[in-house]
Amino acid sequence: MRFSQGRVVEIYSTPGGTQARIACPARVIPTPGQYLHASSQDAILGTALFTTGAAQGGFISAPPIPDHWTPGTALSLWGPLGHGFRLPANLHRLGLIAAGGNVARLAPLAELALAQGSAVTLFIDRSPGQLSSALEVYPLDEYPSLATWPDFLALDLPLENLPRLRLILGLSADGRPPYPGQALVHTSMPCGGVADCGICAVELRRRWKLACKDGPVFDLRDLLA
Repeated sequence: MRFSQGRVVEIYSTPGGTQARIACPARVIPTPGQYLHASSQDAILGTALFTTGAAQGGFISAPPIPDHWTPGTALSLWGPLGHGFRLPANLHRLGLIAAGGNVARLAPLAELALAQGSAVTLFIDRSPGQLSSALEVYPLDEYPSLATWPDFLALDLPLENLPRLRLILGLSADGRPPYPGQALVHTSMPCGGVADCGICAVELRRRWKLACKDGPVFDLRDLLA
């Protein structure tokens, strides 16, 4: 874990929410799925920042960000924290599911896959905003009919949607997906893995894990309890 200082450079309003360009040392920029714990001087709790893309001198954070942040806000940072996505080396067809309607935390995976010549398809229930024209986009409820297409699946999954995971994937009560995959379980992680507060607890096959330390990216099969 690395401690450093950062700064809010710009604030962006996007269809998916408010984002910020964060200036920080390159060594602390999180990989896709990892997060950076950030706190401002006037805040009691910290904020988990995920990258949605690179920027000069830092990165663009995925929404949401605190309402009180403005350009120039100084940040205390530590991280990167948690386990991120691990795309297979021989990836040919990447499926992305934005189960909460926000594609920002999955966008870096799409860029990586497209750069290595893989095909990428996104399933989402709202307009994803500006994305590469090489990306195919379908409504979320069409995923089950195309479930055999990807050879790897990555999800952005709000914790409250975890009980619906089988329905989203079109799986029976005891079914398993025919492909490997991982899911970023998005939830509040205010302590950054320091306090074991349990706010971010995730049930995995009748045992509990903390998203802040054991995740926030989990193996898809472990989530299908």
